[in-house]
Amino acid sequence: MSTDTTGIDPAAVRGLLVRNWLTHDAMWFAGALERFGIEETNRLNRHAARSMAQIEAKRIVKMFGLGSVDDADTLRRFFDIAIETVIPDFMDFDVTWAAANTSVRFGITSCFAFDGVSMLGVADRYECGIFERIHGWLDALGVGYSVEPVATLCTMYHEGTCARTYVFDLPPSAPPHS
Repeated sequence: MSTDTTGIDPAAVRGLLVRNWLTHDAMWFAGALERFGIEETNRLNRHAARSMAQIEAKRIVKMFGLGSVDDADTLRRFFDIAIETVIPDFMDFDVTWAAANTSVRFGITSCFAFDGVSMLGVADRYECGIFERIHGWLDALGVGYSVEPVATLCTMYHEGTCARTYVFDLPPSAPPHS
């Protein structure tokens, strides 16, 4: 069986796949919540997000030929590729890198997970799985890091904002030559 995909925009295909994945994630979360309650669903969701991200990071590294991520420039390249590949276009997500790529701030102003758990009535007890994905990436890459704030519960609900700053245990990027 052959399907003619001529004229289909690759970005549209990516969008379809990302939306399908997020729909699966939402349906899984709602089903687990109904069956197991919020505490167990949070535990399972965070574990699954981090575990999946470890595999995802290895696949991204392989596909894009990144090799080992042992300096700040390569880590930034990984994040640029990963974000472009897996973060949905409809998520209002900003990334701010510090000089020499030694730290990065991820900020979310509109979050599909927050919207979903709000509709389910559990936003006050939801433990964020979004940043578990980033933690999983860093774990798989073998990159040491610290994160601020250290938060488990949804900060969008509890603080009205959502952001994390990661500081990496990697050599900084070399300054540009003049």
